[in-house]
Amino acid sequence: MLTSSNPCPCDSGTTFGQCCGPFLAGTAYPNTALLLMRSRYSAFVTGNSEYLLQTWAPRTRPQQLSFDPAVQWTGLEIVHTEAGSPFHDTGIVEFVATYSTLHPSGTQQLGHQHERSKFIRHLGRWVYLDGELDHES
Repeated sequence: MLTSSNPCPCDSGTTFGQCCGPFLAGTAYPNTALLLMRSRYSAFVTGNSEYLLQTWAPRTRPQQLSFDPAVQWTGLEIVHTEAGSPFHDTGIVEFVATYSTLHPSGTQQLGHQHERSKFIRHLGRWVYLDGELDHES
């Protein structure tokens, strides 16, 4: 179980309580696209589908989310950001998220997701719009 004193899963270098924890608990809201990206990654790590849906743009949001229990997210690297500050209405965050998958045979396979995510402001808050996966990485 992740506590506020654990390192934040988003690899920010701070604790979960100082970083993504308040966002996932609903006591604070990210004021940049980058912070929202980090908190959404932490939501994937912790299996918080409610937060993911709440921070997804209504026009692209799925009805529900399910997680593959065999996938374990293991790291986040931010590659590039464009705009996305408190003074912008759009932003892009390019990232690489690493994971491991446990197959029924008992073997573990490592993988990564390289995505260029787009964020917009909706009702004054940052939300995830959509993303483009890099299938070559």
